[in-house]
Amino acid sequence: RRQLLIHGARAVLRWVERKDDPTSRWAMALKGRRHTNVAAVALANKIARIAYAVLTTGQPYDPAMGAWVKP
Repeated sequence: RRQLLIHGARAVLRWVERKDDPTSRWAMALKGRRHTNVAAVALANKIARIAYAVLTTGQPYDPAMGAWVKP
């Protein structure tokens, strides 16, 4: 359900300052630009797209491909 993805994304957003992976850097930058609720929904969308790609392709998740931060 969408609500559970957003709930999980909110939990992730509380910890992004302590992480240094590409997705955390993307989420921290987004959190700085947008309202926290908007950032949570955007992160939930990213998580859903990653999960869909993993399930449909059968390939393992590659964190290096998980986030592209625009300079």
